[in-house]
Amino acid sequence: MSRMKPLAPPLLLGFESNNSVVTQIARANDGYPPYDIERLRETGGAPERLRITLAVAGFSESELDVSLQANRLIVRGKQTERADGDFLFRGIAARQFQRVFLLAEGMEVLGATLKNGLLSIDLVRPEPAQMVKKINISTAQ
Repeated sequence: MSRMKPLAPPLLLGFESNNSVVTQIARANDGYPPYDIERLRETGGAPERLRITLAVAGFSESELDVSLQANRLIVRGKQTERADGDFLFRGIAARQFQRVFLLAEGMEVLGATLKNGLLSIDLVRPEPAQMVKKINISTAQ
């Protein structure tokens, strides 16, 4: 008896490459920094909006990078060690992180803001166009 992969045929056609992407993203995310994903209230028929908020205390704007590659939202943070200072105890380490979010087709990033140690990234999910296509059936001769 063979085991089916989660995104394998026969039910999900054309998603074979997504299986490797999901595996890759699972390995890239180690739990730091913690984050929230919230659905923002719709206003008067506007498309659905989402907000990802990451706790990035200690990071400045120049130490953070938010980029979109294909359908992946990648948030990176890179702090450098402070050479100055005569520490009696050092408990706050300079850290690096990379957090990857897989976005659905059509999702758009509206912008990102950094306030009080929280990085907020706003996304919009436009309503997909409902399209029905009739497939003609031909008879074999």
